[in-house]
Amino acid sequence: MYDPDSLDNRSEKTLMRLVPVIDAFARYHRAEVRGVERIPDGPALFVGNHSGATLSIDTFILAGAIFRERGLDYLPFGLAHDFAMTVPGINELLSEVGAVRANEKNAAALFAAGRKVMVYPGGDVDAMRPFRARNEVRFDGRAGFARLAIRHGVPIVPVCAHGAHGTLIIFDDLRWLSRALGVDRRFRLKVFPVSWSIPWGFWVGPVPPYFPLPTRITIEVLDAIAPPAVGEDAASDDSVVRAYASTIEQTLAAQLRALAAERRDGATIR
Repeated sequence: MYDPDSLDNRSEKTLMRLVPVIDAFARYHRAEVRGVERIPDGPALFVGNHSGATLSIDTFILAGAIFRERGLDYLPFGLAHDFAMTVPGINELLSEVGAVRANEKNAAALFAAGRKVMVYPGGDVDAMRPFRARNEVRFDGRAGFARLAIRHGVPIVPVCAHGAHGTLIIFDDLRWLSRALGVDRRFRLKVFPVSWSIPWGFWVGPVPPYFPLPTRITIEVLDAIAPPAVGEDAASDDSVVRAYASTIEQTLAAQLRALAAERRDGATIR
């Protein structure tokens, strides 16, 4: 039976089959992935800004670059939202490329095995933010990722992606509608966006997998940032956790603004 919490679902064969598809999308998006050489040895927590609603094409482009340049051991496992891990067909594919259900037990097991883990703290709030906020990072006050890194003594590797939020157009996240419908309680989704995408056109709610608009995507892996302190005592100190989380969020926000400015200046257009 399929187990969304199994750490043994990742398939190198599946990844090899997906590489040509990922490469095709990378060319389609004129994607550039920088800083893969900065990935440290040993266990680490990758923390990224989240874009593109349910598609997150930048995640796959990043995975393809890491797999090609550094190999399977440097490719992080992804902690995926419960909703994604319950959709038949999609959940099996996500598992085979290295996704597990997002919880601390799975993360701890991966760190103990010397693996790397990828999280998007902003979750649905960040991934489905309005298009006008495409150059913002929205973690929505979430700091659990910092507590996780502190508790297990692993560095955080910030990963900043620019352009992926242009793969569809989100007009508004309609957080009030999510609350009114009870979606936030039943499915842990704080937003219920109105969007436009191919082939669905105008859509209200989490959009099904869609064909991305041809936006240019730039991804930068930044230098790892070690926790200011490690262990259970430090992880129980909210001031330490919040400060570390803020450092990571501000680092990503600054880099996202820099990449946006670079795009406006035409520095990366070839």
